Amino acid sequence: MATAEDGGGAVANDDREVADGTEPLRVAGTDETVAAVSLADQVPPGLVLRWAAAGTLGVLIVLLAAYGVYIVRSILVLVFIALFLAVSLDPPVRWLIKKGVPRSFAVTILVAVLVALLGVFMWSIVPPMVDQGGKLLTDLPGYLQRLSKESTAVREVTDRYNLTDRLSFLLSALPARLAGGAIGFLQRFLGLVASSLTVLVLTIYFMADLPRLRRGMVRLFPSRRRSRIAEILDVVVDKVGGYMIGNIIISLFAGVSTFVFLEIVRVPFALPLAVTVAITDLIPMIGATLGAAICVLVSVFAVDIWPTGVVVLLFFILYQQVENYLIAPRVLRNTVDMSSVGVLLIALIGGAVIGLIGAVIAIPIAATVKVLASPAIASMDEPVPRASTES
Repeated sequence: MATAEDGGGAVANDDREVADGTEPLRVAGTDETVAAVSLADQVPPGLVLRWAAAGTLGVLIVLLAAYGVYIVRSILVLVFIALFLAVSLDPPVRWLIKKGVPRSFAVTILVAVLVALLGVFMWSIVPPMVDQGGKLLTDLPGYLQRLSKESTAVREVTDRYNLTDRLSFLLSALPARLAGGAIGFLQRFLGLVASSLTVLVLTIYFMADLPRLRRGMVRLFPSRRRSRIAEILDVVVDKVGGYMIGNIIISLFAGVSTFVFLEIVRVPFALPLAVTVAITDLIPMIGATLGAAICVLVSVFAVDIWPTGVVVLLFFILYQQVENYLIAPRVLRNTVDMSSVGVLLIALIGGAVIGLIGAVIAIPIAATVKVLASPAIASMDEPVPRASTES
């Protein structure tokens, strides 16, 4: 027979179980029911308010961070370009280090050589290029008139659209437009100089501290993943550096070959045309075609369609085959192993994001991602081992 103390103990146990959120035990021989406690009754309003405030604060912090990145986006682009150039120039620095040169002296030597080469290039190329380019623009209406006299088809097109008069008007109004926008041009020029100096200084700092930056990035990850992250960084440096140096070498081949050939066939303005081909050849996929089209048009206007224009066109068709199947594979080796469609799409996306520089740097980045993702993709094609069954 249950005593009062036993009954009191049973009720206390039921109360404790309800407070703990568990279902109360029903005592045999009784018909008492206990209502289940809902989750809304268990969570106090103050806790809900704190959760809402914390979530709102987190969203505000994310929005402020995104807005801050948007404000300094131009500076971040310069930093990204400088870091990319530092990674691209790291292979020759490492080559000098292997020869026993300290890293600081290796960076100094490389920067001095690059600055000297740039100075010699500007001193020897820019004055004649500006002179010949100015003559080309000045004589362009005369070339068009002469071509229209020699070709009936060209004459019909120029007469229908009045191209000669329009071109002459644009060229005559060009000095006035340049004078009217001199202040804006000066501002853009000074901004370009400041951005170039910023990129140069940042590139030197990044080149000098690149090993420290790599170690610091590796330390941001857990210990079990640091070896893999270090391997990824090595692949990135090798791919980016190899591609950029190889691409510059290929562009030099294109510029020098164009200059020599145009001098042989006596096409005027060979120097600015060769520089144009070398610069446009840096653009993936479409750059070489663009430079070739400019040279063919100038040859047609400045000399004649036959045989000079046709010969120049045949030269660029032949050179593109030599570059695509002989020069580029030997220079780049296994740096970029991607399909033509993939290269074109990636270059277009990079160009849409940060312009011409984005079109150039997007290719090695995509090639690095492909190399890193290749083991995981290959593992998906491996057959699943069958589990051994006991008989």
